[in-house]
Amino acid sequence: MKRRTLLASALLGTVAAPALAGTARAAAPGPSVTRTGTTTLDSQAIFFVSYDGLVNNNSFQKNALLTYKGHQYAVWYTADRNAVVGRRGLGASTWSTVKVGHTLRYDDSHNVISMGVSKTDGRLHLHMDSHSDGFTYVKSVAGLMDNPAGLTWTTNRFGAPQSTLDGLALTSQFTYPQFVSTPDGKLQLSYRVGVSGNGRNALAEYNGTSWTALGEWSGSTGTYTSEHGSSSVRNMYLHGIDYDRNGRLHSFFTWREQNNAVMCSSGGLTNHDTGYVYSDDRGRTWRNDAGTVVGTTGTSNTVAVTDSGLVIDALNPDHSLMNQESQATDSAGRPHAIISYVPGRFGQCTTNYVADRKANGRAFHVRRTATGTWSKTEIPLALNSSQRTRLVLDKYDNAYAILPFGRIAAASAASGHTTWTTLFDGSGLDAFGEVLVDETRIAQDGVLSVLYQVRSSGTTPSALRVVDFALPA
Repeated sequence: MKRRTLLASALLGTVAAPALAGTARAAAPGPSVTRTGTTTLDSQAIFFVSYDGLVNNNSFQKNALLTYKGHQYAVWYTADRNAVVGRRGLGASTWSTVKVGHTLRYDDSHNVISMGVSKTDGRLHLHMDSHSDGFTYVKSVAGLMDNPAGLTWTTNRFGAPQSTLDGLALTSQFTYPQFVSTPDGKLQLSYRVGVSGNGRNALAEYNGTSWTALGEWSGSTGTYTSEHGSSSVRNMYLHGIDYDRNGRLHSFFTWREQNNAVMCSSGGLTNHDTGYVYSDDRGRTWRNDAGTVVGTTGTSNTVAVTDSGLVIDALNPDHSLMNQESQATDSAGRPHAIISYVPGRFGQCTTNYVADRKANGRAFHVRRTATGTWSKTEIPLALNSSQRTRLVLDKYDNAYAILPFGRIAAASAASGHTTWTTLFDGSGLDAFGEVLVDETRIAQDGVLSVLYQVRSSGTTPSALRVVDFALPA
């Protein structure tokens, strides 16, 4: 089917989000950050640059840092390649660390560690060390997350590393594990089957007793044609996969084509278009923005590049559009995303995506407005990096973009998210580039925790730290 574009260009000056119940919008504070402290996870964490990123700090980790029932958890690889988990009480200055019995196999920044919590049985789940091959899975004893004060933080609280999900073998070409807790307490695992340029997104689900493979939900076939050429194989890269407070599952994405013929130059990226889908039945069926079903998980009817109504921001493959950036939902369940690319004012053909993004890359805030339309605003800061930006919303729906090097810019809900200002310039962090955030903590105590690794060179280990910022109360 012919693709339908919902947002062809940036729309500025959109209306503000509705006021919180019982509160006048004028009384709601605008965005602010107050730095409250920094803690060190590891003074000598493993450091190597691969795919222009770090294995301890990559955007597709969900989550490398999370908060649950008054404690914060972090995962990383040490200088001797051991996978470890740290825990601290919220506000504590020190972390307790345990090894989980696995060592990193390759110097590949894709081989991250991701965490998830199954609320039905209080377990912590870890998925790690995979890039289009096998994986390692570890889970804790039941109840560990529900009783942090009563259960000691020791290695024997975790089971032996596995190459399956408790006996469920998913695929021999596994990448990008992302855990997401469902509204009814189950835990889902999102992942890619296949390889870059030829992959499909899939889901598995844990009910507190066992894992079930739900199957693939995005397709890799179909013909995409640009002004330069055509491609018949691709994969859908997710900017995230998240439930809102009403139980809707949201996902922004971009397509990556396998055939470089769709680009003006082989040095760019074949990523094109920003798309959006959602599910109201826990990821079993997927709908476009208009509400039309465009895919059914575990069947041959998967979401395809030829489906109509997927594209909310059209962009050809000549601008080094980045994959796997960031998304969030506001208090009204409206989806927001950060995307980044080299705007057309800097030229219509990127020839070296790393160099061009460092020189001219910009991040954009894309969101659905209160009227149901899509709007896009450029964040007026140069990326100065090929890497990605994180997005969070505070309890007043103010938006915060955490850019490479730990810089923080923000826009108020009252402005319709159109006026962006710099709140923190990253001074004193010396962060390598891409940083991660604790997506789960803000709702619990209004604190933005940012995980970053100190800049280094070669393979010299460096400090891995968490810096905390208080958001408006």
